[in-house]
Amino acid sequence: MSASKYLVAIFGGAVSGSEAAFQLAERGIPSVVFDQNALPYGKIEDGLPKWHVRLRDKEQQRINEKLSHPLVTYVPQTKLGEDIQFEDLNKMGFSAVLLAIGAWKDRPLGIEGIDTYIGKGLVYQNPFIYWFNHMHEPGFDKETYQIEDGVGIIGGGLASLDVAKVLMFELVQKALQERGHDIDLFALDRSIAKVLDEKGLTLEDLGITGCTLFYRRRIKDMPLSPGDPTTPEEIAKAEAVREKILNNYRSKYLFNVAANHVPVDKIVEGDRLVGLIFQETEVTNGKVRSIAGSEKEIRFPYVISSIGSLPDIISGIQSCGSTYEIDDEIFCRLSGYPNVFALGNAVTGRGNIKESLDHGREIAQNLIEGYLANTEGDPNPAVLARISQALEKLESEIREHQISPATFQSIMTQVKAIQDKVGYDNDYISWVLKHLPERLENQLGSSH
Repeated sequence: MSASKYLVAIFGGAVSGSEAAFQLAERGIPSVVFDQNALPYGKIEDGLPKWHVRLRDKEQQRINEKLSHPLVTYVPQTKLGEDIQFEDLNKMGFSAVLLAIGAWKDRPLGIEGIDTYIGKGLVYQNPFIYWFNHMHEPGFDKETYQIEDGVGIIGGGLASLDVAKVLMFELVQKALQERGHDIDLFALDRSIAKVLDEKGLTLEDLGITGCTLFYRRRIKDMPLSPGDPTTPEEIAKAEAVREKILNNYRSKYLFNVAANHVPVDKIVEGDRLVGLIFQETEVTNGKVRSIAGSEKEIRFPYVISSIGSLPDIISGIQSCGSTYEIDDEIFCRLSGYPNVFALGNAVTGRGNIKESLDHGREIAQNLIEGYLANTEGDPNPAVLARISQALEKLESEIREHQISPATFQSIMTQVKAIQDKVGYDNDYISWVLKHLPERLENQLGSSH
């Protein structure tokens, strides 16, 4: 890559990071994309459950095409705050730094002292889905989980429905195997109910009661459909769609749902969490109110919390609670750093689209979960359009920070040293092929 007046660092190579790199490249601005993993796929690989073969492959191919652009330099296995300190990054001289690192840390469940029981009755969604996605790989040596019947799930969004599906798939698959029926994951994904009906069986026949999803609002309030309805007609339509989606999930995957339940305390025996105390709730004018005197104890083998994700707090970056502190609402510029900007939920920590910024609060999350609205798995064009609009706004900011040819070469020399350290030879496609995880059989038309 020849020297340029501009060079942008992007941390995170998944949906938003790769799109940002591509948009910059189309404007003639080179970038260096750092990713904490060997492959830049983020939650498409580690958070999108592995039965979504076509969607996963399609999205990963899109990322590959964008990161293969000649104006994009990829640097794998390099995490901001660990392998590169934020203060050192600032000294390198980039025209701008874009943070598209996503959200990998689970939002705390919110019951005092409950995190003491992580691994002892409490499980969080992100490591659970990571295990499910990778446990079939030879040599997998990360944390493992024992699937049990009657698990409780705290959540209500699409991710929590995926957790319920994982539990039901594993329970039913094992029970059927014990009866001599070898049913694969993909058949169960199409419909557990249909598989059992074809075998003349029910959950009761298999001795399965199923997991239960607890949600603090009504079913029609679940964040299961895109959009932000405002008129009474739009709200009514959205509520009907949410109920239809949830009912479809339940009829196919046979898990239980307890709406209007909020956990308020823990039940502990010895050193284990064995259950939660819930209060019933009611929703009035959009606000949730706990009903006094409605407390009940419910016991579980363990509880999985699926109430959202947060970005890692990085040393050197000012934070405001669980998100990064920004100076202005136009560019998501980080406080104290005139050329460092955030994309996505590193700023907001929430999952709705940030219309005023056109950055998107959880671009990757919204794209991944968009498969519900489009069964072919195509991304929502509006999401990618927001990234493009964001880069149009940032382009003038980036072009104000020209760098000299000497600075460009100095940065690229440092980048090459980091690539060499992790064994990356700057052949992106070759690297991908060498590091792609082993896939399940029956890929349903997978391109890998």
